[in-house]
Order: sequence, then C-alpha cells, then structure tokens
Amino acid sequence: MNKFSALLLGSVVFSAAAFAQTSKKETPKGWHLMDKEKTGYYGVSADKAYGFVKGKNLKSKTVIVAVIDSGVDTLHEDLKPILWTNPGEIPNNGKDDDKNGFIDDVHGWNFIGGKDGRNVKENSLEVNRVYHMYKSKYEGKTINEKELDAADLEEYTMWKKAEKKTLGGEDAGVDAVLMKKFLLNTQKADSTLKVGIGKEVYTGVELEAYAPKNDAEKKARTNILGLMKGNDQLEATNKEFITGFEDYVAGEERKQEAKTKAPFDYRADIVKDDVTNINDRDYGNKDIMAATSFHGTHCSGIIGAIRGNGKGVDGMADNVRIMMVRAVPDGDEHDKDIANAIRYAVDNGAQIISMSFGKDFSPQKQWVDDAVKYAESKGVLLVHAAGNDAKNVDTEDNFPSALFKDGKYRPNNYITVGASGDPSNGGLTANFSNYGKNEVDVFAPGVQIYSAIPGGNTYGNASGTSMACPLVAGIAALTLEYFPNLSAKQLKYVIEKSAQKPDIKVKKPGGDGEMVNLSDISRTGGIVNAYEALKLASTLKGERKVVKEVLPKPKMIKSKKG
Repeated sequence: MNKFSALLLGSVVFSAAAFAQTSKKETPKGWHLMDKEKTGYYGVSADKAYGFVKGKNLKSKTVIVAVIDSGVDTLHEDLKPILWTNPGEIPNNGKDDDKNGFIDDVHGWNFIGGKDGRNVKENSLEVNRVYHMYKSKYEGKTINEKELDAADLEEYTMWKKAEKKTLGGEDAGVDAVLMKKFLLNTQKADSTLKVGIGKEVYTGVELEAYAPKNDAEKKARTNILGLMKGNDQLEATNKEFITGFEDYVAGEERKQEAKTKAPFDYRADIVKDDVTNINDRDYGNKDIMAATSFHGTHCSGIIGAIRGNGKGVDGMADNVRIMMVRAVPDGDEHDKDIANAIRYAVDNGAQIISMSFGKDFSPQKQWVDDAVKYAESKGVLLVHAAGNDAKNVDTEDNFPSALFKDGKYRPNNYITVGASGDPSNGGLTANFSNYGKNEVDVFAPGVQIYSAIPGGNTYGNASGTSMACPLVAGIAALTLEYFPNLSAKQLKYVIEKSAQKPDIKVKKPGGDGEMVNLSDISRTGGIVNAYEALKLASTLKGERKVVKEVLPKPKMIKSKKG
C-alpha cells in the first residue's frame, strides 16, 4: 500500500501528463459530501441526509466502525474524541484486563508490531513471496499437472502465475531505473526551492503561491508542483511528499530485486510469530499509531471526523467510534493478519468494518474467508475497496474478495466499492478504479477527497478506492445510527438499492476513452447516496437484535499518564 500508485504513474512524466493533471478545475474541499441538485457536484447528499433524520426527529445511537489499515493519528483534533475506547481495559497497566487476549488494547490493536515495541513499516509484495516460497519445488522441473492432487495443482497454478508476474511476463511494472532518475531530479528541485523559498519545509499550497526568481526555480517549481497536484497532495509538505516518493521508488526497486533474490521478511524480524499458523494469535502490540498512519488517518476522517466544529472537513457519520486495527504495511498485507484483524474487530464490538487494502495473490484465502464468514454470523458489515489498477476484477484477481475460495459462496455482509469522481476532476468514474459487473457492487466518490492527515492537526487530499470505501462505511454507519435494528444484510441492501444510477455514459477506467454504462462495470450501476439510503432504511423493519453492552465497564483507576 502506497500513496504513490496509479496516479503517480500517470503524472510522473511531467512534461505533458503533469500539465494535464494541473489543468483540471479544482473541486471544492468536501465535494464528496455535497448534493448534485443543490451544488452541481456528484457527492452523497450528506446535509440532505441529516435534514431527513432531523425532520423525523430521530435520535442516533453510537456505532463502532473498525478500520483495518496502516494506523491512525490518535492525537488528531478531529479524531481523538471519536476513537473507540475499550470499556474493559485499563490503559497502560500492562495487563489484559478484559481477558480478550490483548494487553492494553485501549483503542484497538496492531497485528504488525512486535512485543518489543517495534513496528512493521514496509513489506514485500505477495506475488514475490509466493514465487520464492515455491521456487525450489517447481522451477526447472517437469510437472505433470494431471498427476497432482487438488491442493498441489492449486499451489502449482498459483506459483506459475507468480513466476510470470515476478519475472516480467505479465505486468512488468514501471522502469525502476527511470523512476530513480525522476526521484533524483525531484530531490534536486526540492533543494533549489528550499533555498529560493527560504525554508526547509513548505507545502504544495505555498509552492503554488511562490513566484520563481529565475529559470532554475521555475523549472523546479513546475516539476514538484506538477507531481504534487497529480497525486492530490497539494496540502502535503515537501518533506512528506519526497519521503513518499522515495518509499515508492524503493518498492519498485524491490520488485526488480525479487526476480533473482527472495524478498526480505520484514514481518518475521519484528512480529516473531508463526505466519503459517492461523491459530498462533499471541502477537502484535498496542501501538495503533506507529509511523505509517497517513492512509488510516485519512480513511478514519472520511468516516467520522467531528462534524460542525469548523475544522478541516466533516466526516460522514456524526456518532461513531473508530476502532483502529493495524494490519496493513507499505507493501502487501499477510492473510493471517487480515483474518485476525477481522476477528478482533468482530469480537470487540465493531458493527461495520472498513477495509481499504488489497493484493493480487492470497495464498491463505481460506483463513480470510473463514473470518468473513465469522463476521457474517455475528451480523457485521464489511466494506472493501475494489483497488486502483483500472482492471476488471471479474476476470483478474484482487483480494480479499466476496466470492469465496470454493467459487460458490458469497456472504450477504460484504460490499465492494469502486471510485467515482466528478466532471470537474476527470469524470464520473475514477480513471484508476478497478471495476467489474459481478464483483464491484457500487461506486462512491474517491477523487480529491479532503480529510484528516497525521502530523499537527493537518488535512489534505487523497484519491483512490481507499477513500471511496470509508465513505460507504460512513454511510452505512450513519444509517445504522438512526436505524439500529437493521441487520448487516439489510444495510448492504439499503446501500446498494438506494445507489443513484446516472443517465449518462461514463468512461471505462483505464484511459482508452471507451464510454460505457455504469451498469456495465458494476453490479448495481449506481453511485451511493446517503439521503436516499436513509429514506429507504426508514421503510424497512429491522432484523437485528440490539445489544446494549458488549463488554464490562472497568473500575475507574487512573493510569500513570492520567
């Protein structure tokens, strides 16, 4: 997982492509919450939705939303008050007070941390792990597939696919050497601008307002400003942007190294569990902030940033508690961590789980399927991002997926979300979004989404199905707040049935300009709408049993930190 993905690839060659990005009309901050009829922007009609429940004099009940992600800024002004607090845990006493198996899990749990306090920041790609895991078993050997049993045939087929992709026969990726050159040019441009502007740290907004004093500064400004705008990071600092670019290039270099060398096992060095044993669950730590919380902070803000406080932007839902479950590094997550993260969220009272991550390979998909099935049995709704590769996930793998490993079962508590946009920022569909008539359920705003970001109560734009996913989770949470008797199955029905179907053709993601109906690239053919969801919810008879208290309240003992 990296902020630099499809959008960077589209804008890094900043001669023409970056200018195309910067020439777009800027959508207003918070456009994703706006109402089309009132403002002209294809948002989800948030204010109209709140007007609806106010008009009916409905009262809300708190909803717990788990965010399985990279971490969250626990000190952010718009998020700190809405963090879920485990009612059965006494902070920082080194004990598992509620006996749930996790020590001091006050606001959630970190499944990619070590008991020594270290945390996994980066990780390899699953495709490379799979290739090297079975390389000695299959490479250079004559394999008669007809003689393999079902398990071995599945393993061999997966390895052959990983081999092809790792060695470059399929989706060879970007030129890492060229990317390195672009990075060096960007670093040099940054050095030039720091001298010209007269400060070590500046934002993209400040850079946009800066008047270059000479040709060198003008060229440097064009370079960095084009990249920042192309990646919706105008509010980021030069330091944050360059660090992200460096991480991206390092990841591309690791892809090249993986052709001949097994990837370093970052997770094993820190977490020290048995990653092949799903029953080995005594691992991780309480640090849900870590050092990689940009993505999770942004997603959490979309769901529930405090509404009406005049700071940053309003979240979608006004009465939620965010439970952060850290399981997603910069790279590909492990199936074991995702399965355990889902189970943790369910066992600790989450009613909705937002999952903005994904990968091409899932060697232990059964573990994740079992966890999804467990969530279904407990009435928990799962919302998952479709991915940002502009590919058809009906025919190309993207995990986790709603369709179970057996190819038959689909849970009734799972929504897959593609990213929509607005004509002002590139079109009604996001060019990067994955799609699929069978596998993508709905679309939701996911381009230039303004939300909280870590580091000093700051805010910024980001784009991706990663942003569309928590927006849908937020609408589901808002619906459940005011209609708490709705089951997960009913929430899925409400979100999908109320999605608005545009009467115009849209661009098929991928850049070739093909115009299609939204129903050709998604199951419902619709874009989610909070107002319409609440209207529909108000007509249903709820099927959920409302449980007032999940965990016992702790004794009031003041911690050392107060």
